[in-house]
Amino acid sequence: MKQEQFLQVASPEEAKQRFQAHLCLEPLGEEPVPLAEALGRILSRDVTAPVDVPAFHRSNVDGFAVIAADTYGADEENPCTLRLSPERIPTGHVPQREIERGMAAAIATGAVIPRGANAVVMVEYTEIEGETLLVYRPVFPGENITFAGQDIMQGETVLRRGEYLSSRETGVLAALGLAEVWCYRKPRIAVLSTGDEIIAPGERMREGLIYDSNSRIVCDAIRENGGEPIFLGICKDDEAMLTTMLTQALAYDMVILSGGTSKGGGDFTYRVIDRLGKPGVVVHGVALKPGKPICLAVVQDKPVVVLPGFPTSAIFTFHEFVKPVIRALAGFPGASGLQQGGEREEQAVVRARAAVRFTSARGRLEYTLVNLVAGRQGYSAYPIGKGSGSVTTFSQADGFVKIGTQQEMILKDEEVTVYLLSKTLRLADLVSIGSHCVGLDYLISRLKAQGWQGKIVHVGSLAGLQAAKRGESDLSGIHLLDERSGTYNLPFVQGEDGLLLIRGYIRRQGILYRPDDPLFCSGTDFPTLLSRILHGEKRVLINRNKGSGTRILLDMLLQEVLSAQGLSLDEGRELLPGYDVEARSHNAVAASIALKKADWGIGIETVARDYGLGFSFLQNEHYDFLLPADRQDRPAVVAFFHLLQEEEVRTGLRKLGFEIPPDMGERLFP
Repeated sequence: MKQEQFLQVASPEEAKQRFQAHLCLEPLGEEPVPLAEALGRILSRDVTAPVDVPAFHRSNVDGFAVIAADTYGADEENPCTLRLSPERIPTGHVPQREIERGMAAAIATGAVIPRGANAVVMVEYTEIEGETLLVYRPVFPGENITFAGQDIMQGETVLRRGEYLSSRETGVLAALGLAEVWCYRKPRIAVLSTGDEIIAPGERMREGLIYDSNSRIVCDAIRENGGEPIFLGICKDDEAMLTTMLTQALAYDMVILSGGTSKGGGDFTYRVIDRLGKPGVVVHGVALKPGKPICLAVVQDKPVVVLPGFPTSAIFTFHEFVKPVIRALAGFPGASGLQQGGEREEQAVVRARAAVRFTSARGRLEYTLVNLVAGRQGYSAYPIGKGSGSVTTFSQADGFVKIGTQQEMILKDEEVTVYLLSKTLRLADLVSIGSHCVGLDYLISRLKAQGWQGKIVHVGSLAGLQAAKRGESDLSGIHLLDERSGTYNLPFVQGEDGLLLIRGYIRRQGILYRPDDPLFCSGTDFPTLLSRILHGEKRVLINRNKGSGTRILLDMLLQEVLSAQGLSLDEGRELLPGYDVEARSHNAVAASIALKKADWGIGIETVARDYGLGFSFLQNEHYDFLLPADRQDRPAVVAFFHLLQEEEVRTGLRKLGFEIPPDMGERLFP
């Protein structure tokens, strides 16, 4: 048992060195591959041309094969005259007649140039009169002809060992007439998911279980990097079963497991690995967040990696430790010799401004996924704070920021390096930074159907207001309630130069609760309900995040009740169970209540209906759209506001449970 290795956490650099020191990071051999299956493979041998391309002198245009000297001096007023050959030359036909001085032969694009001809005059500059051709423009020798071998010469090295075969390269191979090509063998990689809580997609979901997304992510990441995944299935937390499946997995070139890396009592994976061969586990724990509990091992000279169970942790550690090894075994250029400096695959980066403060713990390298938005001062990086258990963060992120081992934070507005998740950054046509709403999700989906790419960054209404002021958001969905006037949104933007406020739709806000809860089903008014909860009838709240319009509404209602009882807001917060537990969306509030992790919260009726919850109406709120005035003429923004005028879109919003005011889409300010 080597749990002590987990307690001796290695740095990322040390972990790589230990792991790779036991591996032979060279391609696994070569094999002939049919051209139809060669896309995405790596060449293992240079390719020399067995033929000239083209293999004959070829006409580039429809016209007439001529001797160039016969056309000299021709112009619109004084055309030269040539006698037409009785032979017309189509494609795929070998000419039988030689072109002599004063002669021309009709020829098609791509056809063989007849002997004697050294140019082709385009048909547009000719006219036929009987058996005579009139030429109104001269041509020079070689004009409109591709000569044999002009593209590729026989014996020329066309592609070199180590090249990645994209559609460009496979097209060249086809032009050379090659039916197969020698490529490095793909490493065959066994993939296992572990854990009693894991079920396969398609099975019935029950509380406490999760769908196996990691194996899908890992298998497809293996394919993306030149490997061939073999998924062996889900292994329950059973030591004998795991031993059997790992023994079978070692028949392949590499083994990747997901889950079972932590130091809990049920996580015996690393002990099983250690028993199967030396050196066994070489690293168990890396100073990395997310991804600390990764386990790196070598058994029977084969790499064995146990990725953390949380999806984001699994993806980061795969890219950090597994991807370079797979690419080396697959023969990717620059991937061998990794011990001396790591894989030399290019990583696209951009410089950006931290939109908020990033925090970290000293002593470990931390990866933080971010969204990039373009503002007046360049790019801004917004962290995606869904945690390592999220399965969507990678799909939504543009890149990530590294926070060094000796760094505790990145200050707001500090310049950062963002490592892109793809080699090119495609910014969205429309960026919305503000409050979450399923209605906005619907509108962005409708926009995408028109060909526009939209991105939504959920940060709350107040942060959306700030993003609009900085010019980072094309539009921000907001529902800010002014306590003094009881008015939504308008009081927060009046007096702000350069901002526009556009009327959106109306959402019904109320209390969300389970329909079998007698307290909330009683029909009691909200102040009385709140008073009963504050004074002993325990019901746990799930609150919204600070800065959200819903949080402001709750605090206003709470303040009214507390004031009548002579209590301060701070005192009421202490008395209200769950006040400090925050959810970042209405859906998250509803999910907590449906799963009985909380008893009530404030949200919109649409979400209550979707989750089968009870709903007690409190008040209508306006969900409006705020935007920088200098963004109003951007095509995607114009398209978005045109959507608000379409009756089909308005009908769709009504079906979602929203009310459509007569002035939706009209300017409220200035």
